[in-house]
Amino acid sequence: MQPITPCLWFNNNAEEAVRFYLSVFPRGRILSTTYYGEGAPAPAGSVMTITFELNNSEFTALNGGPFFSFSPAISFVITCTTQQEIDFYWDKLCDGGKPEQCGWLKDRFGVSWQLVPQQLMTLLTKGEKERIARMMTALMRMQRIDLETLINAYES
Repeated sequence: MQPITPCLWFNNNAEEAVRFYLSVFPRGRILSTTYYGEGAPAPAGSVMTITFELNNSEFTALNGGPFFSFSPAISFVITCTTQQEIDFYWDKLCDGGKPEQCGWLKDRFGVSWQLVPQQLMTLLTKGEKERIARMMTALMRMQRIDLETLINAYES
């Protein structure tokens, strides 16, 4: 068990969301499921929580009702090493969702994700200021990140 586990609050579709995430991430599995009992704020026997794993990270999905919704203030970062990996996650997670700027997207459940190329982070932390500025200008024009365009902007 990891020391901090994100809990994702869903209205009543945690099972659907977990099935979706398990279809996107190649290394995923359900670890446990709990159910509401008598006198709970949901029908007895309905799913309360599902603890699941995606690429060795643990999450909990909660059917908590319509009281809260997701915000981009919290997002999950997927570090990608190739354009193929960026495209794979973009296509899967954006299906039924909404593309946003700079490699961000909201999936069909409203959860925000960032697809971040490892090369981008390396250049941002170790690169030259003028080159970083060119690369950032290119990045700000993108929704889905085009790694080749970013690297060309940095190197030009």
